[in-house]
Amino acid sequence: MANATGKKAVHFGAGNIGRGFVACFLHNSGYEVVFADVNGDLIDTINSTPSYKVIEVGSEGTSENVITNYRAINSRTHEEDLVEEIRTADVVTCSVGPNILKFIAPVIAKGIDRRSDDETPLHVIACENAIGATDTLASYIKDAKNTDPARLETHHLRARYANSAIDRIVPAQDPNAGLDVKLEKFFEWVVDKTPFEDIGIPPIEGIQWVDNLEPFIERKLYTVNTGHATAAYHGYYRRKRTVYDALQDKEIMAEVRGALTETKNLLVAKHGIDEEAQLAYMNKIIKRIGNPHLEDAVERVGRAPLRKLSRKERFIGPAAEAAENDMPVKYLLDAIEMTFRFQDVEGDDESKELSTIMSENTPEDVVAKVCGIKPTEKIYPRLVEVVKRVQADSQEE
Repeated sequence: MANATGKKAVHFGAGNIGRGFVACFLHNSGYEVVFADVNGDLIDTINSTPSYKVIEVGSEGTSENVITNYRAINSRTHEEDLVEEIRTADVVTCSVGPNILKFIAPVIAKGIDRRSDDETPLHVIACENAIGATDTLASYIKDAKNTDPARLETHHLRARYANSAIDRIVPAQDPNAGLDVKLEKFFEWVVDKTPFEDIGIPPIEGIQWVDNLEPFIERKLYTVNTGHATAAYHGYYRRKRTVYDALQDKEIMAEVRGALTETKNLLVAKHGIDEEAQLAYMNKIIKRIGNPHLEDAVERVGRAPLRKLSRKERFIGPAAEAAENDMPVKYLLDAIEMTFRFQDVEGDDESKELSTIMSENTPEDVVAKVCGIKPTEKIYPRLVEVVKRVQADSQEE
């Protein structure tokens, strides 16, 4: 749907991923970007700053992108304005964190409901570090609380939803950087094209459109995220400052390589990915997460341990599936143990909640509650042993 300025995208989440990754590609593809966020100071800064820089750093040098043609709306105080922007947008994207999707769904639902059935449906793509995040967002939008059930039959005429996998490391930023974002050069943004094929695939440069997203999602989650978090949790336990520092330790490096070899075995067997190609990808990822130009504190990478220990996430997901197939999971279990030890970390609420759960529940209940694993699954007794060990150590302290 064209507006006066051409193509328009509404992006929820004006943080570093939103400004540095998603909005950068939307801008480069000719879209006006309307940021939606709840941080009033950030909104004011965006609206009073006519441009900002996206700085890409890699071993082969640094490059800069200047971003313009954007504005921002406070979704908490100016909901009606935001509904109107969504009504007239071509694309809605988000990078708010998987736990926030339910909070942005109501306003998106209102905007979609006001769209005409005769125009091109809104293209909705969630850019989150979670499997099936757009499906999750769609389920909240279509919930009876947000969309009149009588309108669901024609909902597909107003909006379409495509899952995506994004891969880019965006470290903690210099506090004086303003809106500028520094990130690594390497990126992947893979989106399922099938929901859009009959209405037109949006012309966004940088996206790799595919028919089957699952291999890409799992390859990314079980390599980049598994590797990054493994280095962070082992690093935290051994009192390393950054992921880079952690990877200079031979024992931690061996743990990271071990965990990623286990996920490689699963990915090769499950998706028919070429083993040499996955090995090369794995080595590239280890190099990326150890990029000395991207200072990443182990506490920052390790934050939200409860989410990272959940059933479909970077550790339990591949470990449970590999164990069912009688494949080795020793190093994944080591990483899971280190994640369970990430408790009471300053500034991380989930690590405090994990500490409470560990002190108030039996090992069996912890495995059920935190990891979502049933007693019938092969990994179950081994996870119970891990939790027992961590609980015993904390009682001795």
